Amino acid sequence: MEKRSSFSGSLGFVLAAAGSAVGLGNIWRFPYLAAKDGGGLFLVIYIILALTFGFTLLMTEVSIGRKTRQSCLTAYGRMKKGWGWLGGLASVVPFIIMPYYCVIGGWVLKYALVFITGQGGAAAGDGFFTKFITGYAEPIVYNLVFLLMTAVVIFRGVNKGIEALSKVLMPILFVLIIGIAVYSLTLSEGKEGGRTGLQGLAIYVIPNFEGVGVRDVLMTIMDAMGQLFYSISVAMGIMVTYGSYFKDKDNLIRSVNQIEIFDTVVAFLAGVMIIPAVYVFLGPEGMDAGPGLMFVAMPKIFAQMGVAGNIFGAVFFLMVLFAALTSCISIMEAICSGMIDKGMSRHKATVVEGVIALVMSTVVCLGYNLFYFEAVLPNTPPGKNAQILDIMDYVSNNVLMPVLAIGTCILIGWIVKPKTIIEEATKNGERFGRRHLYTVMIKFVAPVMLFILLLGSLGVY
Repeated sequence: MEKRSSFSGSLGFVLAAAGSAVGLGNIWRFPYLAAKDGGGLFLVIYIILALTFGFTLLMTEVSIGRKTRQSCLTAYGRMKKGWGWLGGLASVVPFIIMPYYCVIGGWVLKYALVFITGQGGAAAGDGFFTKFITGYAEPIVYNLVFLLMTAVVIFRGVNKGIEALSKVLMPILFVLIIGIAVYSLTLSEGKEGGRTGLQGLAIYVIPNFEGVGVRDVLMTIMDAMGQLFYSISVAMGIMVTYGSYFKDKDNLIRSVNQIEIFDTVVAFLAGVMIIPAVYVFLGPEGMDAGPGLMFVAMPKIFAQMGVAGNIFGAVFFLMVLFAALTSCISIMEAICSGMIDKGMSRHKATVVEGVIALVMSTVVCLGYNLFYFEAVLPNTPPGKNAQILDIMDYVSNNVLMPVLAIGTCILIGWIVKPKTIIEEATKNGERFGRRHLYTVMIKFVAPVMLFILLLGSLGVY
């Protein structure tokens, strides 16, 4: 078995973990949900949940990883004999996510190249996205390239691969996000009295309680809680795996707080990037673009910016590409790390998982043509059909992840007890200011909230 690697320091861990957390879910899903759920109301609820619910799950998983020095596959069994099934479940989640994430990463790569080569106007045309994803060879090729980009980093290892890339890409990503967000605020419709980016920002950050009832608030809470799964990469084995590379001497509590802050700031800035631009060029009705926001609505917005549109679009999709790549790297590492713990070399594990992911992602690509069928899931929007990608996303994100998180809460809250995590987090004498909150959340609040979320995902209410 290979000697277990470690991040060189807390900075490497924070940037790598933040890179995992800052992915496609932050860039398109957060702004979409914020627009749908009353702007500022969603933001306030999300921040409260991030500081309580999100912190609890993130602290738990990183601590489990560092305490056991194992990947997600074997860590849970080390925590308590007979609970290894949680590790198996934690490994299945990234295994399902990896193929379709590569497909979406390929889509982002395609759009980035379109805008970089000055062809952004074509991407704004009606049917461009549909024509692309329903093609045969092109989506598979872009998927393959994105998968190879991911695999090369995993092949190089924790320090020379994951940490080295994260230290370069994450600062660049943050600068690009700030730059695009600032530019978005300067946009205007161009006519006197027309819509402005600052007006769009107001819609985003000021809570709108008009016509909001108790049920609306509850649904917003469920949306915000579901978004936290996407945002902080919990319940998919990633943070357990990355935590296993975190050195004992480094401050775990401070690092988790930094990841929490970084991820929330980026998610907020994603909304500042997108919502003002959508408001200016598409009006209030553009806020309902939903999941098609990134690949359909945004190119149309760039097309209306004139010459600057190609530049803005190229920077935007490069930024999204970086975010997708750092997240996909963490997903693949969670899978390969389990193989390594079972005695396989890193290089062999990377090749094996790469081949499996290529086969499965090719099937996902063909789900829009050769394997096309019509299906409806509990979370399928009205008038839409779910495809292979949607089914894999639903099973992993809406079913398995809540089940895994509930199991983790039961294991830590009631079997090995919260003090196990608290002791791990404070082994160097660190101050755990939220220890009482953590105990209440992991034992009572989080499992109940997760069960309600699971019921909603299953279409019970």
